[in-house]
Amino acid sequence: MLFLCTHNSARSQMAEALLRLRFNDRYEAFSAGTSPSRVNPWAIRAMRELGVDISGQVSKHVQQYLDQPFDVVVTTCDTARQTCPAFPKARRSVHRSFGDPSLATGSDAQILGAFRHTRDEIDRWIQETFSPPTLRRAHGPETAPNKRGKR
Repeated sequence: MLFLCTHNSARSQMAEALLRLRFNDRYEAFSAGTSPSRVNPWAIRAMRELGVDISGQVSKHVQQYLDQPFDVVVTTCDTARQTCPAFPKARRSVHRSFGDPSLATGSDAQILGAFRHTRDEIDRWIQETFSPPTLRRAHGPETAPNKRGKR
């Protein structure tokens, strides 16, 4: 599964890590951006609260994944949805826009709160969307993806 956002700095990085945290036995997770920058330190901090260390992850460009097959490609922001190239080898594309926590201003507590909110929203969505019972209802038990996200 590939998660995409503009800078591959927060939302897609957190989604990649959360999918691994929740369903590592079922999927491989990747993330990239249309204009990669660096992993946001606030995202690192928010994920660390869940016991997940993303400090070693790096922002990657979407181009490096274009020719790879994915069961699902997920755009996590509207800009990425508009600017991402097509993934001809993807079985399914999903768009689920999450608020950009990197736009948060205010105190450190307020900024961290924005990252926590987005993290938790992504986490709920991943658990609701990609849990095995949900996939069985959507695809039937014989076509639910395996660990590599393949059917």
